[in-house]
Amino acid sequence: MISVQKEDFDVGQEIADLSSASSGIGAVATFTGFVRDVNEGEQVSDLYLDHYPGMTVKSLEEIVRKARERWSLQAVRVIHRVGLLKIDDQIVFVGVASKHRQAAFDACAYIMDFLKTE
Repeated sequence: MISVQKEDFDVGQEIADLSSASSGIGAVATFTGFVRDVNEGEQVSDLYLDHYPGMTVKSLEEIVRKARERWSLQAVRVIHRVGLLKIDDQIVFVGVASKHRQAAFDACAYIMDFLKTE
């Protein structure tokens, strides 16, 4: 499931949902990103993220599809927040459930690397 939203998210609830998404789950790997107070040596007071709704979701769906092709995954959850975000606010969540830990680790890193570069 993919969400691009202004609202904050509950990491514990997201992990619980991933853990119960399917039988046979042996691992859940997650990444949660936060707004930092410094970027490339410059002070940051807040961050405003805008997006093109159809394009953003389509792009995220494509990377999740590619991850599912590479690894056997039971569930994937990607949340990316938009709008005005303050220092220490949660900005992104990537969660992957699989039968095996290495697949969960690798798929989670793959999706997050895509988010950082694209």
